[in-house]
Amino acid sequence: MSHALRKRIPGRSSTPPESREESPAKAEEVVLVPKSKVHHGKTRKRRNGLIFFLGGLFGILVAGFFAGRSDLIDFPEFSELSMDSLLDVLPAGFVNDARDLARGEREAVNYDSFQVGLNLVAQGVRANHPVIMVPGVISTGLESWGTTNASRQYFRKRLWGSWSMMRALVLDKEGWKKHIMLDKKTGLDPPGGIKLRAAQGFDAADFFITGYWIWNKILENLATIGYDPTNSFTAAYDWRLSYANLEVRDQYFSRLKMYVEMSNRVLKKKVVIVSHSMGSQVLFYFFHWVASKNGGNAGDDWVEKNIDSWINISGCMLGALKGLPAVLSGEMKDTAQLNAFAVYGLEKFLSREERAEIFRAMPGISSMLPIGGNAVWGNATWAPDDVPGQNVSFGSFLNFKENNGSAHYRNLTVEQSMNYLLDVSEDWYNDQVKGSYSRGVAHTSAEVEANEKDPKKWINPLETRLPLAPSLKIYCFYGIGKPTERSYFYRKPDNPLSSLNITIDTTLTMGNIDHGVILGEGDGTVNLLSVGYMCNKGWHMKRYNPAGVKIKVFEMPHEPERFSPRGGPNTGDHVDILGRSSLNDLILRVAAGKGDEIGENVVSDIKTYADRVKIYDEEGFFQTVLDKLEEL
Repeated sequence: MSHALRKRIPGRSSTPPESREESPAKAEEVVLVPKSKVHHGKTRKRRNGLIFFLGGLFGILVAGFFAGRSDLIDFPEFSELSMDSLLDVLPAGFVNDARDLARGEREAVNYDSFQVGLNLVAQGVRANHPVIMVPGVISTGLESWGTTNASRQYFRKRLWGSWSMMRALVLDKEGWKKHIMLDKKTGLDPPGGIKLRAAQGFDAADFFITGYWIWNKILENLATIGYDPTNSFTAAYDWRLSYANLEVRDQYFSRLKMYVEMSNRVLKKKVVIVSHSMGSQVLFYFFHWVASKNGGNAGDDWVEKNIDSWINISGCMLGALKGLPAVLSGEMKDTAQLNAFAVYGLEKFLSREERAEIFRAMPGISSMLPIGGNAVWGNATWAPDDVPGQNVSFGSFLNFKENNGSAHYRNLTVEQSMNYLLDVSEDWYNDQVKGSYSRGVAHTSAEVEANEKDPKKWINPLETRLPLAPSLKIYCFYGIGKPTERSYFYRKPDNPLSSLNITIDTTLTMGNIDHGVILGEGDGTVNLLSVGYMCNKGWHMKRYNPAGVKIKVFEMPHEPERFSPRGGPNTGDHVDILGRSSLNDLILRVAAGKGDEIGENVVSDIKTYADRVKIYDEEGFFQTVLDKLEEL
């Protein structure tokens, strides 16, 4: 009998989503059942207070830094600092948050360590395919290799992804900014001998800071079934760089190509690549680069010969909406929700203006600006993921109102918001974004094939195709059911001297508007349309998947443990999902060559939303054009 890996969720039924009652969160049990048994449902949503993404990350790191005063964490790197002299600029709430985080991490960091792997070993599951892991944005540590006077004190220290970062940020903010920002004109290393490089090996992304695991649980379980440095590898990269400059400066894609080929040749097995978040975009770009005469020049059959499976975890294939306010005004929900005192403490270290400048001077972050325009994200009055009874459509992405009668901005769609961002940004930022990325939609196979020759389009799955690899298998695993930023209310800033034109209207909280942020469906960081559209529909269109690559989707509802700061083994959070028990089980099965046992698990409304997206197969596209002509 054929089987499918399914998730047993108590209380699932065929009742329509809007009429289902929420059931209590229970521990998830992964079982093998016949593929014909399909369960549908909707899960309980719970908000999580951890701040991890972009601007919000700075706040929690500052909190963790000062938590070093307690007995919860020992930070020997800070022995020469006077903590008391710095407390006057840090809100007390930050210290409490950090202590809670540290306490929870100490209690929960070892939950189910190795247990998933041990269970599978008992079932006879063993290492099979070589495994390469591609981390997401900001999760790879960056260390200094400069030897000039300004850089010597930081040599081989991580200025991103360690407590050395906090030490530099607090004691030498201007020096830290010069190191962390790329050259605004070239997008490469800044002048003056400053040189940051991605940390390498498993240490590059197993932990972000002491006690804050990222890939560590996956590494533990891979090791349990027989993986080690001879058959697994972390392909870390400098996520600040544009994708083209990853090759120009670091030869990243050439090195990745060589490692895949070596693994295949030595172990006589095709490779399984596991990517997370931005890493999925990087890998999608790589698939085009490696085949192109303008890249690796390996031909269209290279992926077919070398790659068995692509495990796409929480891949932001159509971008992350929260990336736009990050580069527009240096803020997002994580910072908007902080109270005035907390914001004061945060901005003592990095103001909104500084955060926006830093984000813009990292072209890699702008790769995650939303893709697909109004066709995906909606127009002024409609969006594909609008829900019944919604007061304001998600399609109105940036919402403005009069500010003391002195100015008025009209509401903007995602497409208009991108234009607005470029209009109010510096010329160097415009050059970086327009020269590196494209965010449109290709409606015909001829357009798609032509785009294979244009590197700017290689990150965009709506303008280019999957590899011509009919035996390749793609597994889309992502979390759902955690409120995620979907649109915003903005106003002019109170400070007339601010270099930014607008700021989130944090005074507005009502209904589903939280401090000026409207929340929708997703994994807390990436919207459901971004992680789910291509997997559930886009790659089922012939022009985007001409070779018929097989795709399976397994959604993971966010069912966190009440008292676990990282959500526990059933979290669907964008980052914490890497520690989820069922995700680890699925990864190990694919790596062991048992991916065929995995069945689909789609319990969200993504298929309904995807059907509403205004992107059609070629027959439907031409019919739409004819209908428009008839109307005219």
